[in-house]
Amino acid sequence: MTQSKFVALASLFAAGLIGSVAHAQQQPPSAGGPPPGQGQQQGQQGYGGGPGPGQPSGTIGGPPAPVVFVTSVEVLRSDRNGGLDVVRVRGLVTGSSWTTPHLIPITQGEPRDGMLDLIFQAQAPAGAAGLGPFMPVEAILPVETGHPYKGVRVRGGNNAISLKGIPGYAEAPAPKEDCAKCIGKFFVAKGANPPAGAAADSVVREADLPYTLRIIKPTDGIPSYALDPNRLTLLLSEDGRIVDGAWD
Repeated sequence: MTQSKFVALASLFAAGLIGSVAHAQQQPPSAGGPPPGQGQQQGQQGYGGGPGPGQPSGTIGGPPAPVVFVTSVEVLRSDRNGGLDVVRVRGLVTGSSWTTPHLIPITQGEPRDGMLDLIFQAQAPAGAAGLGPFMPVEAILPVETGHPYKGVRVRGGNNAISLKGIPGYAEAPAPKEDCAKCIGKFFVAKGANPPAGAAADSVVREADLPYTLRIIKPTDGIPSYALDPNRLTLLLSEDGRIVDGAWD
């Protein structure tokens, strides 16, 4: 099946941040290419990966990147306009600096497993983004009648959801911890125990952080500072408390 079969490449909608900004309609990327980029805005960054003094957290205008987590995939069948299957995907991003969520097909031709593979991505922040609550986003992708797909698989930065029947619905539970309130708490690595006497609400467990994770201890160097908008960086103190952090 050629790229021209994807109606959404000519009419892709990107929903805005639910509950915080109005839904916005986004023009699609050209076939075979990434969505249009926005102007780059670079700023200084703090030691722990966060923004420097006076720099807004997660300046808007970075490159496209997968959303941090996919939470649901739904396919609706429509009989209007000759018939369409409409793929609707919801997910989470790490803050309001992410914009224009959209779905990118990566399947070429008729897949052997019958699955249409998609990447759920958005325009990432241009720099490190400070810790804060996750923001929900969604996007839709109409597919023409007569397609060869039996299901849909959608991939984010840290997970994937497979829907094995069309129409249908599948979901994944949201992560337990977004680290919005991690600062000042003890970091407990997998297999380790919290400090003696530490209250349950004063610890952050690595097992509850299902993301690409970078832990920087006081004695650690930083061999590379290439930005990854879906990587959670936590800076620890001598006693194992989280003193700084960012998505970078």
